[in-house]
Amino acid sequence: MSTIKLTSQNFDSEISEGTVLVDFWAETCGPCRMMGPILEKIASEHPEYKIGKVDVAAESDLASQFGISAIPTFIVFTNGKEAARSVGAMPEGAVLDFIKG
Repeated sequence: MSTIKLTSQNFDSEISEGTVLVDFWAETCGPCRMMGPILEKIASEHPEYKIGKVDVAAESDLASQFGISAIPTFIVFTNGKEAARSVGAMPEGAVLDFIKG
């Protein structure tokens, strides 16, 4: 499985079940681009987790809804509810630990 592009149209349905890591990012953000391959690797190696990406430039309403003021911001949702939040790039192991809680 690969990462999922999240938009205001599919956001609620995609985060409604299971554990979902959402990456709020932008193309112009260096640390965000650095996280891309790490998140793709986790998505392909850990099908038990869903990894979604919200482009804050294209989806400013979602960014506002979740109070995103710095990127990358990662939010873990469990069955549709926010469970954890972290700001800033991190290595693969730290991402996995963050998802697991």
